[in-house]
Amino acid sequence: MTMLKDPSAKYRPFPQINLPDRRWPGRVITQAPRWLSTDLRDGNQALIDPMGAEKKTRFFDLLVKVGLKEIEVGFPSAGATEFDFIRGLVDSGRIPDDVMVQVLTQSREDLIKTSFESLAGAKSAIVHVYNAVSPLWRQVVFGLEKPQIKEIARQGAMFLRDQAARFPQTDWHFEYSPETFSTAEVDFSIECCEAVMEVLQPTTQHPIILNLPATVEAATPNIYADQIEYFCRNLPNRDRAVISLHTHNDRGTGVAAAELGLMAGADRVEGCLFGNGERTGNCCLVTVALNMYTQGINPELDFSNIDEVIQTVEYCNQLKVPERHPYGGELVFTAFSGSHQDAIKKGFAAQESRNDQLWSVPYLPIDPADLGRSYEAVIRVNSQSGKGGFAWVIEQDQGLKLPKKMQAHFSKHVQELADELGRELVAEDIWDVFQRVYRLNTPQHFQLVDFDEKRAADGTRVFAGKIELDGTERSVSGRGNGLISSVVSTIADSFGVALEVRDYSEHAMGAGSDARAAAYVECVTPEGKTIWGVGIDEDVATASVRAVLSAANAVAG
Repeated sequence: MTMLKDPSAKYRPFPQINLPDRRWPGRVITQAPRWLSTDLRDGNQALIDPMGAEKKTRFFDLLVKVGLKEIEVGFPSAGATEFDFIRGLVDSGRIPDDVMVQVLTQSREDLIKTSFESLAGAKSAIVHVYNAVSPLWRQVVFGLEKPQIKEIARQGAMFLRDQAARFPQTDWHFEYSPETFSTAEVDFSIECCEAVMEVLQPTTQHPIILNLPATVEAATPNIYADQIEYFCRNLPNRDRAVISLHTHNDRGTGVAAAELGLMAGADRVEGCLFGNGERTGNCCLVTVALNMYTQGINPELDFSNIDEVIQTVEYCNQLKVPERHPYGGELVFTAFSGSHQDAIKKGFAAQESRNDQLWSVPYLPIDPADLGRSYEAVIRVNSQSGKGGFAWVIEQDQGLKLPKKMQAHFSKHVQELADELGRELVAEDIWDVFQRVYRLNTPQHFQLVDFDEKRAADGTRVFAGKIELDGTERSVSGRGNGLISSVVSTIADSFGVALEVRDYSEHAMGAGSDARAAAYVECVTPEGKTIWGVGIDEDVATASVRAVLSAANAVAG
């Protein structure tokens, strides 16, 4: 094969659909579609090591727990392993009454017969028949003309009808796919579907499912939406069909194609959890469903414990959910950038003060708590982070709400550590450096033993206490306008450490009997150097004294 200097010359753009009055661009999704998980069939056949019965059973139970009401459980004619698993589901009574299982088969009589036998006795079930209809498959794969392809579809429908009559105790539903729909002529796909409907005679009460797969994603998702709208508008007896979408991700837009397909008139979405499937994968049901949450639509699927879902999926598929996968990835709710962290931190503060039910936080389109995730991992710290990042971490981890100016003071110490270690800083790293910088570790140069505070006759406050100086206990006292100033006076008179208090703040840490107080003082030395002190205690007055001594320890070194 001759290699071209410009590879693009080998390809031709996908043709537009003649739909000048297309309506889907002006529509919005207003309700959840019917969902079908094909993890146990399409997803399974794409695995390096396909699932055995134990993993398929575990996956099936997960899909039921998530809320899937239609589950494609396998390809029973592929072999004994598939057939036996499906029969096991039916015979064990494991299928809930409100769940329909589905199997897939090619349009061949013997394979369709095996498919019905695998499901016989189920309360209700779907048998899904397909045959490829597009020009490339007709000409290259099968060497058949359109009438022959259409006859395969019609014969398949007859086999469905006849086999269903053998097992009247099951409420049978039928699905037909003009396979390779995305690269076929839409009018020919309609012809094939119409032929199938003529045989099966669906009704509005018992419609047929017509699946229109983007078997290979060959164009932008708006083209697929045009195909779907054209199909829906031109299919005879449209009210007797459920239009289903089965998008693949060859161009990276499988989710977008599914969403636009719903806008174009489809009723059902097929896919896999986290997008597993052939080649680049199927449409990700998690993404489509949770996208609906962000638009105020209940997807009617439960991902409130998404980490449990991921754990099961990864175990069964032996494939890791990528860290950046929408909604489910380990890092999708995490900010490292300083500006992002600052915006998120302010967003949470605004959310708390607003105290309403509406979610509105920068960079977080969905509340992590709705997926069972904690807020602690929303902000993580590395060398790219700003003061808002470590302040958030230390608040979540220790309950300390650092004053804004103190955040700036502490940030350089965090940055130095991040640069030194060359990795992400965990909460323990940040807490260790915080205790070191603000002299919270013991023993320290100045250490409070006990104290008492009284009001003097002239209205001033008198501090009297015991402070250890390098392990030696000393009784000291001082006078000031309040507790803080009396402590400052005491350490100046008794130890020669001069400080001027510029700012003071305090807050409760927690609530109830276990609540503690945190106090912060901003001080300036005679040389003009800014020093911060921190005190933590069950008693707010003691926390204040400890904060001043923390600053004095910083001066003493």
